[in-house]
Amino acid sequence: MTINPSAPAALRHEQKHQISLREDLVLSQRLRKLFPHDKHAQADGRYLVTSLYFDTPYDSALREKIDGVSRREKFRLRYYGTEASFIRLEKKFKETSLCGKRSTRLTSEQAGRLLAGEYGFLLESGDPLCIEFYSKLQGKGLRPKTIVRYEREAFLYAPGRVRITLDRDVRTGLGSLDFLQPEGPRLRALDNVTVLEVKYGAFLPDLVRMAVQVPGRQAAACSKYAVCRRFD
Repeated sequence: MTINPSAPAALRHEQKHQISLREDLVLSQRLRKLFPHDKHAQADGRYLVTSLYFDTPYDSALREKIDGVSRREKFRLRYYGTEASFIRLEKKFKETSLCGKRSTRLTSEQAGRLLAGEYGFLLESGDPLCIEFYSKLQGKGLRPKTIVRYEREAFLYAPGRVRITLDRDVRTGLGSLDFLQPEGPRLRALDNVTVLEVKYGAFLPDLVRMAVQVPGRQAAACSKYAVCRRFD
């Protein structure tokens, strides 16, 4: 795996917790008083996120996550809301305790070609991420594995490059069948659980540390991709 050494500032720490719906309600109300929502938010502060994850025939990304491999990566397609008109190809990578993401835009027509097994346009694009993705589709046999859709509420805090997300109602679907469909996947992957994620740069500001405290909760691995793969 190759991590871009020219962009170290993009790397951030990441903490994940599973919290109850009651804890979610209290935390959401508290965060709304302290921090602004991100740019994708609708009037109620929430929005849908739909992702299609790729993996090798040997489920390398899944196995590396479960085994806690310190350097790992995974590729996905993602769009926000219910219309797949603005799609991103993303590579998410992790090195020890730091994580990062690279992304580039795809049109819905390009996404459709990709899901139909037509990969040539990636190589022709000249985009470094598209070319890398093409090489791994061909060389490692990456293929669509599962859809992950959830409702997200996200908050930003500029000091420390902090992003706090509350991901609710996580649902899944197999392969790529429903990825571009507005109704999306219907199989609930987590019951009565919200996934709290806190990402930050070199330091976590005290204001954020205090704001996200949930008594008795400890940071723990919680991959929505891994959770959804249980339904294969």
